[in-house]
Amino acid sequence: MNPPDTGFSARLRAETREAHQTAESQRYVSALTAGELDVAGYATLVVQHHVIYEALEGVAGTMRDDPLAGPFVDDALTRLPALARDLRFLLGPEWRQRIEPTPATAAYAARINAVCAGSAERFIAHHYTRYLGDLSGGRHIGRCVVRHYGVTGDAGAAFYTFDRITDPKSYKDAYRARLDALALDEAGRAALRDEVLVAYGHNTAVFTDLSRLVPTAGEAA
Repeated sequence: MNPPDTGFSARLRAETREAHQTAESQRYVSALTAGELDVAGYATLVVQHHVIYEALEGVAGTMRDDPLAGPFVDDALTRLPALARDLRFLLGPEWRQRIEPTPATAAYAARINAVCAGSAERFIAHHYTRYLGDLSGGRHIGRCVVRHYGVTGDAGAAFYTFDRITDPKSYKDAYRARLDALALDEAGRAALRDEVLVAYGHNTAVFTDLSRLVPTAGEAA
């Protein structure tokens, strides 16, 4: 019988599982993956993603040389060019003038900008929450989006395609190994874990804001 995995990445996943499940069980997510939204309802999510990743990838540029955070910064993960391509397809050439974050998205981006540049632990927490989610459940969401909303991995759903990551499982394993190897004491690990919980809380709030786009039973009929 194999001993239980007690590495930091396994502990982090276990200690934040409930918050993760709360975020992904929001009604907007189930409606999105079931094809219950219209294209505009999907496009609004893409807008929120652009605002969030603009903040996160803006900070990433300043963290490349950080001894703790730097190894996590990888251009293969960068999502902003794909999001711009998706928004151009969904909203047209003037898409930048049509971006409007929800209050929850604005708060999420503000949190990233406020805490990540000055804290490697908190930057890694937000990086982990977003990108490992994109490479895990995000791949399923991407397949559902392509199936239901008239988009492809090249146009409209490029966000979900990681052209430079050919083996997502191996990439995630290597990412978790970097988490396990982090030179952090227990206080630093607790700070990282607590910020992951904050990040999941922001994700839940974003999906709650977007739930207004889900048709009611009467509208669906």
